[in-house]
Amino acid sequence: MTMVATSEEAVQDSPTVRRKSNKTLWLLAPGMIWMVAFLVLPILMMVYVSFWTQTTFKIEPTLTLQSWVTFLTSPTYLGALWTTIRIWLLVLVSTLVVGYPAALFVGLLIKNKTLQTVLLVLCVIPFWTSFLIRVLAWRPMLGTEGAINMILMKLGIVQQPIEVLLFSELSVIIGMTQIYCVFMVGPIAFMMGRIDASIIEAAQDLGASFWRIFRTIILPLSMPGVVVGAIFVSVMVLGEFATSAALSGRKVNLLGNIIVTQVGSLKWAFAAVAGVVLTIIMGAVVAALLKVVDLRKEL
Repeated sequence: MTMVATSEEAVQDSPTVRRKSNKTLWLLAPGMIWMVAFLVLPILMMVYVSFWTQTTFKIEPTLTLQSWVTFLTSPTYLGALWTTIRIWLLVLVSTLVVGYPAALFVGLLIKNKTLQTVLLVLCVIPFWTSFLIRVLAWRPMLGTEGAINMILMKLGIVQQPIEVLLFSELSVIIGMTQIYCVFMVGPIAFMMGRIDASIIEAAQDLGASFWRIFRTIILPLSMPGVVVGAIFVSVMVLGEFATSAALSGRKVNLLGNIIVTQVGSLKWAFAAVAGVVLTIIMGAVVAALLKVVDLRKEL
């Protein structure tokens, strides 16, 4: 046993192993430096600034809890926090409801790989235009004299224009769902494409219905894609501010809008507090989603 242990230690201390270890460190160094410089340090700086003393016209690096107390006791900030969480949940559900059937069709029901690629490219085509254009394009669609109201009135479904379609929370949810749905479709379609067709055929041969196959085979095997898509959508929706400002007429205030307003007013401490809260929420959401599926094992 002693000789075996000695030989293993000799192998670990050999020049070849040390050279491989050094190469690994050099390969990791650029990414680690980038992450520390542009992720870890900015987050630490944001936390530090959130404790600075904020006055009406200036900010001082004197540590205080006043900005945190103001945020946690202000109905405006707390209202923006709850609105952000509510809209995030609604958009997450809506993108899943819209995106999962589309991913099921593209990834599982379409057998031709070329056609699958074409359909996925069609999903990405809206991203060839500016984000702001895609958001503002909903205004003529959702307005009282917009396309949707005109069609509904022509068909006799409604007698008066539906005013709640624009400049409301509903319009924000509709816009975000359309913009971010592709981030749900892509990962789910990828996981659907990895499902072995012979497993489904075997279940069909044994007399299983489509719903049983979906419940016991398709849904469990596609869950990693659902989790990845949910992470993408969650991170982007929680940090949103442009869509709510453009489609709600500034009636819907998210934490992102609060941060933009405070930065524009040079109230860096208040903006930092909102940023820290938003970062904590994002971290908690991502951690919770990663508990659903072990992505390292599934992918």
